[in-house]
Amino acid sequence: MGLRDPKDQRIEELEAQVAKLTELLAKAMARIAELEERLNRNSTNSSKPPSTDLPGAERRRNKPTGKKAGGQPGHPKHDRVFLTPDRVTHLKAQACCCCGDALHGNDPNPERHQVVEYPKVKPEVDDFFVHSLSCQRCGAITRAELPPGIPSRGYGPRFTALVSLWSGKYRMSKRMIQALFMDLMGVAVSLGTISNLEQEMSAALAAPYEEAAPYVREQAVANADESGWFEGRKNGRAGRAWLWVVTTALVTVFRIAHSRGADVARELLGCKFAGLLGTDRWSAYTWVDPARRQLCWSHLDRDFESFVDRQDAGANSGQRLLQASTKMFRLWHRVRDGTLTRAVFQEQMRPVRKRILALLREASVCPARKTAGMAKKILELKNALFTFVDFEGIEPTNNVSERKVRHGVMWRKTSFGTQSAGGSRFVERILTADATLRQQKRDVLEFLTAAYRARLCRASPPSLLPA
Repeated sequence: MGLRDPKDQRIEELEAQVAKLTELLAKAMARIAELEERLNRNSTNSSKPPSTDLPGAERRRNKPTGKKAGGQPGHPKHDRVFLTPDRVTHLKAQACCCCGDALHGNDPNPERHQVVEYPKVKPEVDDFFVHSLSCQRCGAITRAELPPGIPSRGYGPRFTALVSLWSGKYRMSKRMIQALFMDLMGVAVSLGTISNLEQEMSAALAAPYEEAAPYVREQAVANADESGWFEGRKNGRAGRAWLWVVTTALVTVFRIAHSRGADVARELLGCKFAGLLGTDRWSAYTWVDPARRQLCWSHLDRDFESFVDRQDAGANSGQRLLQASTKMFRLWHRVRDGTLTRAVFQEQMRPVRKRILALLREASVCPARKTAGMAKKILELKNALFTFVDFEGIEPTNNVSERKVRHGVMWRKTSFGTQSAGGSRFVERILTADATLRQQKRDVLEFLTAAYRARLCRASPPSLLPA
């Protein structure tokens, strides 16, 4: 056997190096593609909120309609609502503006000009001098007790309700509430007192909150969503938690939990929940029968947009899915506006449904790995895609819950969550009361005042349930 040519050995070494470099290049290109995709994620092609979009980020826009901005023809007009006046003054010209002759009589339809002014707020202050008297017989000292309904902390029901309203509904910080009381009423309140009054209101809302929670489990239609939250500190960092919301037609319930799992969803909705449920594709809701779920098509459209934005083999499928979705929404808007009957809508949706499912199956076998994987996951829940077509009362999007949870998200961004479990209970209860009362067109301040007054008098609190 002859000696091996050194050139052949060198060629093999170089070929091995080239193969290794090729492998490394392929891995680097895959990593670059992954990072570019992550960099290109925004609110239109992922679940990221619009607040995280970079300035100048491109977004998918609807085709311009050519209409002017503002209210369109046929839009209901919103006139100023006149209040009941405290004083009425009739103004009449004494002489003609042209010839100067005296004017007499009344205008059958005079122009109404109403001026609204806010009077200076002066707080009502009651002093209670609590005497402690010594018994002349035994020497024991007896202290008088406050009458029923008088708060021990020294701030009345409406004052406490204002603290909770400004904190919960208007998301004002404790320092801003402190400054507002001073500017508005000339009352100095400490930050600790504001925290204590929030806890007082939290206790007053405990019973109405616990009454509302089982109500949502019995409704025919509900929508659920969840968002990040922080509670307390853990290992030197903000403790991770989640803000959950379940929305029905007349009652909304919030819950802060340390889990985003199915256990919290079951607790909120009840293990035997038998209604229709609108959600996104989060796995915490997979225990609900897909035939009774409605996936949010706003989220699905963002998924389809991500197919397009990757600019790979799945881009064409994503573009066609978006077109089919647009057609579906056009039909749905007509049903919602009353210009298309549900029977005709269901008939016209049959080819649209078939096309969307066919396009998803096509995307699930395309060479683009991520597009194919996401399409397969959507197809696993295909029975939850068109529930809104088959049943009345459920909408194709989960916007109703997302609008509700957004209030909590904005609170979290300004307050960085809550510092304790007690703070989280206050957030749950005040958000539940505010959202529910607004749905029922009830006065939030009056409800909070009545709830705290009932606590002081040890009476039954008002209910959040609809009459």
